[in-house]
Amino acid sequence: MITQTPAQSTQMSRLAPDQVAAQKYLNAMSSHRGMGTDQLAPLLADVATAIRRDIITTIQGAGLGHIGGDLSVTDILVAAYWGVMSVNPLEPTSPDRDRFVLSKGHCATALYSTLASAGFFPREELRTFAKPLSALNGHPNRVKVPGVETNTGPLGHGFPVAVGAALGARLSGREYRTIVVMGDGEMQEGSNWEAAMTASHYELSSLTAIVDRNRLQQGARTEDTSTLEPLHDKWSSFGFETRRIDGHDYSALLEALGPSTSGKPVAIVADTIKGKGISFIEDRVEWHHKVPTDDQVKAALEELSA
Repeated sequence: MITQTPAQSTQMSRLAPDQVAAQKYLNAMSSHRGMGTDQLAPLLADVATAIRRDIITTIQGAGLGHIGGDLSVTDILVAAYWGVMSVNPLEPTSPDRDRFVLSKGHCATALYSTLASAGFFPREELRTFAKPLSALNGHPNRVKVPGVETNTGPLGHGFPVAVGAALGARLSGREYRTIVVMGDGEMQEGSNWEAAMTASHYELSSLTAIVDRNRLQQGARTEDTSTLEPLHDKWSSFGFETRRIDGHDYSALLEALGPSTSGKPVAIVADTIKGKGISFIEDRVEWHHKVPTDDQVKAALEELSA
């Protein structure tokens, strides 16, 4: 029989919001809504830099993680949480909250770091990532972490769940938005295209699907594995209002994350760089799942501070 310490017992339960950080986030979001994109973009860039630092140190501490994809998706997460979405970390299960699904659940470190930055749980909990009995598993767990809408990890599952959430908003008469982020390698899963047909059929205009188009998947480039292009045209042919942008440009992200203008669901193909922000990680396939050495962590943090 395994006896749990009080600390371990607490870790096994659902994490609680960080009251101070959550209130700072809510105050920031209130002021952000009055800003233009030119004013907001540099503020979001600062948030993203802090999150990238947390990703690096969290993966170092855990000795595992999907660092390349975490870094490529960071700006998308920051634009969604700090620029667009209506969520309250003090009321993470409010029925009117916007829903966010990270379908590429192996990049949980980026999601956890973003949630911590907004006060969904104390930032200090990042140090427990992937430790025994930690709430912060290698893939997101909705019953342990506030702000996580559904467990993800097996690719091709998150987008169908997001389509269901968007349909649920319509059936319940609520106006919340649903945003889902997928990896580009994940576009090789047929379940995603079945979900896209369903979203188009029901004209789920409150749904936004984002593809983190970093062109690398585990072990190879996506186009060497299974050709995805022309990805924009494929989404359009499935009945989506499709937008293609630089996924690291905050002005472009904020504009693309605006509501549907056609009554159709929205697809955003966000061209990104795997490992964005760290020169020796950028666009390198071996950093899909790799842990930096102490010297590499030091170099990475210095780059982010420059």
